[in-house]
Amino acid sequence: MDFNFSDDQEQLRDAVAKWVAKGYDFERRKKIVAAGGFDRAAYDELAELGLAGLFISEDHGGMGMGPVEAMVVMEELGRGIVLEPIAQAFIAGATLEAFGADDVKAEWLPRIAGGEALVVLAQQERKARYRLDVCEAQAAQAGAGYTVTGLKNIVPAGDQADAFLVPAQLDGKLALFLVERGAQGVATRGYLTQDEGRAADVELTNAPAALVSADGLAALAYAVDLGLACACAEGVGAMDRFLAMTVEYMNQRKQFGVTIASFQALRHRVADMKMQLELARSMSYYATLKLGTEEAERRQALSRAKVQLGQSMRFVGQQGVQLHGGIGVTDEYAGSHYFKKLTALEMTYGDTLHHLGEVSARMTDSAGVFA
Repeated sequence: MDFNFSDDQEQLRDAVAKWVAKGYDFERRKKIVAAGGFDRAAYDELAELGLAGLFISEDHGGMGMGPVEAMVVMEELGRGIVLEPIAQAFIAGATLEAFGADDVKAEWLPRIAGGEALVVLAQQERKARYRLDVCEAQAAQAGAGYTVTGLKNIVPAGDQADAFLVPAQLDGKLALFLVERGAQGVATRGYLTQDEGRAADVELTNAPAALVSADGLAALAYAVDLGLACACAEGVGAMDRFLAMTVEYMNQRKQFGVTIASFQALRHRVADMKMQLELARSMSYYATLKLGTEEAERRQALSRAKVQLGQSMRFVGQQGVQLHGGIGVTDEYAGSHYFKKLTALEMTYGDTLHHLGEVSARMTDSAGVFA
């Protein structure tokens, strides 16, 4: 199997890496955090690179690319701990392309691809505990359309987005709807998250909605699996950069007249961090390559990947902070913000323990990864 990236994929990586290096340095990030954790101008810059339309077909104004390109992008954004949720554009574009009705596609896909509309997934509820089939939000038919009532929590950039993809119960079965933020009956409460991004609780009260798919569980599972793959790739990028920062610091910091990088015990810890990073990278690749398979195989693969990524992100984050010493937890130093991001990513779309349970529940007589 060839794991080399194509020339187009490398060019995409370079374009995103250059934007992160020149357009999204740590000082700009701090200003965005101080302003609320989301900057529409920064999101528009990502859209100008074509990223918002990555999964959207050329017929609807997108780039017509796929999971590998999304992984490449998310790794680079992870290195810059970029706050703006471009992964939500991937999720919305891919889900609407795969499951959306033609009229919904025609109205929303060109707007998403051009960066004119930010559409985010609003699926989390307090009682669900990461389970996709647990949903208290209710939908009802209202004339030629639908209405949705319910409360969704920790919606990415929920008070800044233009619309939401919302799962809700329709006649006893889960369906997926699109609800505009400016619609009547929609109320949002925004806040900063622990990793300094922006999220909101979204309350819907008989809010007008467009039906995306009557098979909401399949559509939601696909959307969340794509989100998981993006989180894995973002984690790889963040770990890669934090490890490099740790090594750089160890080559500068001196104790007893020598750099701490010369201490064998600390070098062994760095080697362990590198091993965890490469284990995570390989499972991120595995998860990305499994996105195109049928649902049962895909869901199992994504949970396997998230277990490894969760373990790796926790290990690399904690070891990196300890090897930095006191500076590793100061707000002025970028390293502490990588630690926050890695900690938050471990919880995203299900924590390690949840996905370990998912892997266990899906084990068969042959439990090997490639069985």
